[in-house]
Amino acid sequence: MKALVTGASGFLGGALTRRLVRDGDNEVAILVRRTSNLRDLAPVLDRVERVVGDLGDPDSLDRAVAGVDVVFHSAARVDERGTRARFWAENTAATSRLLAAARAAGAQRFVFISSPSALMDRDGGDQIDIDESVPYPRRYLNHYCETKAAAERLVLKANAPGFSTCALRPRAIWGAGDRSGPIVRLLERAAAGTLPDLSAGREVYASLCHVDNIAEAAVRAAASENVGGKPYFIADAERTDVWGFLGDVAADLGYPRPGRRLDPRVVALVVSVIENLRRVPYLAEHWTPPLSRYSVAVMTRSGTYDTSAATRDFGYRPVMDRDTGMTELKSWIRSGEVIAGSTR
Repeated sequence: MKALVTGASGFLGGALTRRLVRDGDNEVAILVRRTSNLRDLAPVLDRVERVVGDLGDPDSLDRAVAGVDVVFHSAARVDERGTRARFWAENTAATSRLLAAARAAGAQRFVFISSPSALMDRDGGDQIDIDESVPYPRRYLNHYCETKAAAERLVLKANAPGFSTCALRPRAIWGAGDRSGPIVRLLERAAAGTLPDLSAGREVYASLCHVDNIAEAAVRAAASENVGGKPYFIADAERTDVWGFLGDVAADLGYPRPGRRLDPRVVALVVSVIENLRRVPYLAEHWTPPLSRYSVAVMTRSGTYDTSAATRDFGYRPVMDRDTGMTELKSWIRSGEVIAGSTR
């Protein structure tokens, strides 16, 4: 089997690329920019075909999908920075072009890395043990949520005989080697003493997803005959108490626990001001705000997911438990790869 991975210079894409090479039965190609930092692929780079290009360039897409059997599409714009037009171009239009190129080249499988954020309603609340029957929201929290949902719909609609598509929905991918994901960013703020407790005294639960678990799910989904045109939640086995978990990990690393509780009314006011400022195109493009409607929702709403559909259709079971994964992550942080206040 020949596989193409997009986003291979990122945390998940890199882990998936290494997993595919390690499995030994695959030819692996990656679509990367000339400026992409491939340091995390160093152990396998000599066994990977590099296609230099961009998801916005049809010619490089044609080169990338040539002879490919399965596409793993993990590249996306995730940062809060960016105008709506930029998010649509990089998340939705790019996915549409890649789908068309893959199908035209004769690829048989397309595995899209989506997100539960695509199901978060701007005015909604907790989502406890939800499954794939939950509909898309009426109003989205931000451009990322909106464009990931739109891209997911395109992927699922493209399913056809001979071209099987599916979407996997992991939340807050984490693990050793992560330099910019949500868990690492929160721990960096804890290290700097700037992470407030937004819980308002209530417990907030989340289904997180270790990088090894989503890589396992992607490989299994690509090999299954049962996934065509379907979305799937993918998560760790454990349900996580977000603020208790962050406090315990921060304390174990010698960082202050999040302790400064903010009045939800003050938070709502600050977020309202920030969201209005971000309507200015220059600020939207260049400023990552300290708080946003999306970040507050993620940290104050419970989100837990039923993964039984993934177990039923392609035998998904977590291969990494939280305690082992967290031991590895903390060891990696202590090694100096991630330092307080920044990543390198």
